[in-house]
Amino acid sequence: MKSLFLNKNVSGRVESGHPWIFANEINRGKALDAAAKAGEIVNVFTHDKKFIGKGYVNPQSQIMVRLLTRDKDKEINDDFFYDTILKAWVYRQKLGYVENCRLIFGEADELPQLIIDKFNDYFVIQTLALGIDIWKPAIVKALEKIFSPKGIYERNDVPVRELEGMEQHKGFLSAPFDTNIIIHENGIKFHVDIDGGQKTGYFLDQQDNRKAIQNIVKGADVLGAFCYTGSFEISAAVYGAKSVTGIDISQSAIDMCNKNALLNKVEGICKFECINAFDILKEWTKEAKQWDVVMLDPPSFTKSRSSIDKAVAGYKEINLRGIKLVKPGGFLVTSSCTNLVKPELFLDIIGMAAKDAKRKIRQVVFNSQSADHPIIRDQENTNYLKFLIVQVL
Repeated sequence: MKSLFLNKNVSGRVESGHPWIFANEINRGKALDAAAKAGEIVNVFTHDKKFIGKGYVNPQSQIMVRLLTRDKDKEINDDFFYDTILKAWVYRQKLGYVENCRLIFGEADELPQLIIDKFNDYFVIQTLALGIDIWKPAIVKALEKIFSPKGIYERNDVPVRELEGMEQHKGFLSAPFDTNIIIHENGIKFHVDIDGGQKTGYFLDQQDNRKAIQNIVKGADVLGAFCYTGSFEISAAVYGAKSVTGIDISQSAIDMCNKNALLNKVEGICKFECINAFDILKEWTKEAKQWDVVMLDPPSFTKSRSSIDKAVAGYKEINLRGIKLVKPGGFLVTSSCTNLVKPELFLDIIGMAAKDAKRKIRQVVFNSQSADHPIIRDQENTNYLKFLIVQVL
């Protein structure tokens, strides 16, 4: 096995647990084998030859090595992936996630750039780096052995793969099956389009947060913006909302919202409309319309540090409008999935929006993503979702 050495001034960060090693952190002069091939497993050592771990390498990527293990005696083979996936499944079961969950959350489960979502007996895989993509047959084999699944599908139609020198594609990793399935979440049914939906077809990271609205929506008139397939809105209706209005710019998303309303027999409570949320919220603010509960779940506003200021301005503006649309004593439910916007910054943004709206707020709930998406301290990419409920006075 080929070996790489770290520069002296970066060994501490990696030694403390971070699995990423950037290209400029490799000591080229001390590399025993500079010709490591993309995707190959390599040993990594400190500058003074202390073993760090084993990981996969890709000279084409800015993140040159991603560590898989720090056990020098552990071999990276089919058994390694079986054992690691089984360990992750046991952990989810202990937390109570037995039907739907993020089974593998990349670095948080010591399988960098691997995403596996479990939708009952169906699995959706994303292999986002070349070094993990090479092991896809072993990953599929492990899933088959542990779960005997009804179907496995890959959603590798994501641009980040191109940074690793890979093509985008999607398709079956098992015998073909109907990719339009129905799942149960918190006692509510949802259609999931594994092939055509966003990401892996459904956002599991909010499943615990959707339960958090059950008390504040009872008997309430509810507005949901950026509703996507209506998971928050349908949940509100099932939990006893008087009326639910959902808006999204995608007609296909609105069509799925209506299907989900029918599935749960709340179509008489819910009204969904295909419209630009930014425009209509501004218009409704001018018209002084108000709801008992306003829910905002916008997409990520930036993936680059260079545009973080624009993202902050965007979050402030959308939440300013949302706060103004809440009746006195009502509730704002708001989220951010931008990992570059840290929790404290997000709370500051909401505070600034409330101040500009001349409304007082008090915090009810402040959560991150569901626990099947574990957070590892000092690994920023594992801590990305902010979910906040405030009462607007």
